[in-house]
Amino acid sequence: MQELYVPFTHASPVLLVVMGVSGCGKSSLGAALARELGLALIEGDDFHAPASVSKMRAGIALTDADRAGWLATLGHELARQREGAVLTCSALKRDYRERLRSAVPGLRFVFMALTREEAERRVAARAGEHMFPASLVANQFATLESPVGEPGVLEVDATAPMPELVARVRGWL
Repeated sequence: MQELYVPFTHASPVLLVVMGVSGCGKSSLGAALARELGLALIEGDDFHAPASVSKMRAGIALTDADRAGWLATLGHELARQREGAVLTCSALKRDYRERLRSAVPGLRFVFMALTREEAERRVAARAGEHMFPASLVANQFATLESPVGEPGVLEVDATAPMPELVARVRGWL
């Protein structure tokens, strides 16, 4: 039986952040959702300051001060997307999410939940291909303030198959 494709429609622009610790699959899910929903993709890592990228490559965790300008830039980029967009961003602390929400009222978040062990395995597997080393995963979990219970947040299992994740988010939207 052939499945009928029904295009996604939305009355107001969808502005969505795919968030979680490094290695959870933000970039993969963000790209899949942007394709599925016909939205622009904003890859948060592309907006880090060169000094922040150097710190991460050296295994030095970013501070709130390091992230402040980055979050402001991401909020500005989201606000410019009149047709909607998907942003990939760790958004580990509630304060970070509030900064993004202040730039874009009604912003929604998909939290990709993952165990520390699985995040470490995934980040180690991509060593050399990404600026973020496995040595910083523990810091991400120490920094993470779960968004579960905040308005406009959907928690998903980051180990679920991509088609299932896309369908779950699409249904939630």
